[in-house]
Amino acid sequence: MSFWKKFGPGLLVTAAFIGPGTITTASVAGANYGYALLWAVFFSLILTFTLQEMAARLSLVTKQSLAHTLTQAFNHKIIQYLVAFLVISAIGIGNAAYEAGNITGAAWSLASVTSLDSQWWTLIIGSSAALLLWFGKYKALERVLVGFVMLMSLVFIATCIAVAPDLGGIAKGIFRPTIPDGALLSAIALIGTTVVPYNLFLHASAAREKWRNQSDIETAINESRIDTAGAIFLGGLITMAIVATAAVGFFQGETTLVMQNISQQLVPMLGEYADEVFAVGLFSAGMTSAIAAPLAASFAVCGALGKPLDFQHPLFRSVWLIVLVVGTFFAFVGSKPLTAILFAQAMNALLLPIIALFLLVVMNKRSVLGQYVNSSKNNFIAVIMVATVTGLALYKISTLIG
Repeated sequence: MSFWKKFGPGLLVTAAFIGPGTITTASVAGANYGYALLWAVFFSLILTFTLQEMAARLSLVTKQSLAHTLTQAFNHKIIQYLVAFLVISAIGIGNAAYEAGNITGAAWSLASVTSLDSQWWTLIIGSSAALLLWFGKYKALERVLVGFVMLMSLVFIATCIAVAPDLGGIAKGIFRPTIPDGALLSAIALIGTTVVPYNLFLHASAAREKWRNQSDIETAINESRIDTAGAIFLGGLITMAIVATAAVGFFQGETTLVMQNISQQLVPMLGEYADEVFAVGLFSAGMTSAIAAPLAASFAVCGALGKPLDFQHPLFRSVWLIVLVVGTFFAFVGSKPLTAILFAQAMNALLLPIIALFLLVVMNKRSVLGQYVNSSKNNFIAVIMVATVTGLALYKISTLIG
C-alpha cells in the first residue's frame, strides 16, 4: 500500500469539523482577540486526536461500530436503551438540526458570487449531496470529500500565507495560553467546533470500512494513526489559518467583522478576487459538512439499533435522507430549528463525556482489545481529556439552562 493510500477516514473528520460554523467561529476569534486564542485550537487538536484514535482502534480490533459497542457494553437492558436513545438524539436529531447551517453556508457562498438566489442554491446543494450519498459507495464518497478537503486547505492556508501574519504572535498565542476579557465563550466555541461527538462514530465506521480486508491488525492500527494524525493536523492548520487571517484583517482595526464583510480580511493581498476565493473555501467547508453529517447520523443510528452499516440498507438510507431533507427545508425557508438545536446541543453535551469515559474504560480491557489496550501514556492523556470534556459539557449545559 502506497503512502497516500493510507489516508481517507481521518480526512472525513477534517471534512466534518471544518464547516461554516468553524469558519465563522475562527474568524470571530481572530477578529476580536487576535492570536490570543490559538492555544484553544492547539489543545482541541490533542483532545480530538486522543479520542478519534481510540475510537478507530476499538473499531478496527472489535470489527464493530462504535455505537454498537457502546450500547452492548452495558448488560442492563434499560441502560442499553438509554444509551441508544442518547446516541440517536444527539447524533440523529442533532445532525438534522445542524444540517441547515451546513447547507446555508455553502449556499450563501455561491450566492455571494453568482446571480442565483441562495434559496435555489440550497436546493441544488441538498440535491447534490443526496445524489452523492445515494449512488456513492464508500470509496467514491471518500474521494469526493477528500477532494473538497484539499481544495478547502489550499484556499485557507494560501490566503493566510498571502496576508503575512506575525509568526511571533502566532507562536505566543499557541504556547502561552491566555483568556482576554470576554474571550471564554470564544475559547470554548473553538474547542467545541473541533471536538464533535458524531465524528467519533463517523471515523470509527469509516476506518473499519477502509481496513476491513486488512488481516494484520497492527498494520491497520498504525496506518489509521498516520491517517488520523495527518488529517487532524491539517484541520488544525486550516482553523489556525482562518484565525490568523482574521486577526490581520480585523483585530484592533476600525472595521467590525460581520457575515457580509467576512471575506474582506483577504482584500489587502487578493484585491478584487477576495470574495471569490473566500466563497470557494466556504463552499468547500459547507459541502463537505453537508455530506459528512448525514453519513455520520446513519452510522450512529444504525449502529445503536444493531442494524447493518450498509449504504444500500433501507434504514441507513432513510436516516441520512431525513437529515438532508430537514436541513435543506430549514435552509430554504431561511430559519433555524432553534428548539431542535438546543435539544441537540444538550444531548451532545451529555454524550461526549459518556463516550470519552466509555472509551477510557473499554480501551483498558484486555478481554476486548488484547494487546492493543491503552498504554500508560495513552491513559494519562485520556484522563486529562475526559476531565476536560466533562467540564466543557457541564459548562455547556449550564449555559443552555441559563
